[in-house]
Amino acid sequence: MTDTALRDAVVGAGLLAGSANVIMQLSRAPVGYGVLESRVDSGNLFRHPVKRTRTTLTYLAVATMGTDAERAAYRRGVNRAHAQVHSTASSPVAYNAFDTELQLWVAACLYKGFEDVHVAIAGGEPGRFYAAAAPLGTTLQVRPEMWPADRAAFEEYWTGGLAAVGIDDTVRRYLTRIVDLEFLPRVLAVPGRRFHRFVTTGFLPQRFRDEMRLPWTAADQRRFDALLAGLGRVVRLLPGPLRRFPYNVFLADLRWRLRTGRPPV
Repeated sequence: MTDTALRDAVVGAGLLAGSANVIMQLSRAPVGYGVLESRVDSGNLFRHPVKRTRTTLTYLAVATMGTDAERAAYRRGVNRAHAQVHSTASSPVAYNAFDTELQLWVAACLYKGFEDVHVAIAGGEPGRFYAAAAPLGTTLQVRPEMWPADRAAFEEYWTGGLAAVGIDDTVRRYLTRIVDLEFLPRVLAVPGRRFHRFVTTGFLPQRFRDEMRLPWTAADQRRFDALLAGLGRVVRLLPGPLRRFPYNVFLADLRWRLRTGRPPV
């Protein structure tokens, strides 16, 4: 069953933090190169941006708002794709998409993103839905006992995880292309690039800004805080379905796919 505290933490406006979260996930070299070298063409953001976005947002939707059966069905679909994601003899680092430690890092980044957005935009106490957040990892191969037992244990894990962060030039170039919206048509990318770079940098903890060589000033922080405060006032007035859009739409799409026998991924 879905925990209502986790469901209520889902805020569609949090998509503004999406690229920042990708940077956090890929800051671990095995995750970064796993994405860069992936042989799953349909998951390539720069070739299939709509498909990749749908897959990612559906995962977040089913992990936070889906049933156990829906999570299991989506896990099977993702596993078929992940079976092709592993390093080769020419890879600069070893990686495997079924590595539960790497999956735990990705899940931790997702949780941190949800928490930061919830506190900044929706309002609320950090960690309020932490106990229910394990499905962000266990929807794949993270075992329940791997999820840090409480918010304090998570903070210890997160602090330790930052020591393994390191973005090299190759991964940085890839991530910079995402920051600059190069996966979108130029008619959308060019006018949106400056704002996207601003919000992405704003949502990044300083360690990741440093790794990406993204400058950030005190004036930037004040403008970012003002943006989130204004956005938060709007979000808190929205009814639940509008607040959770578009995640609820992607969950509905998954349920339609499962009912009609279509591939979930």
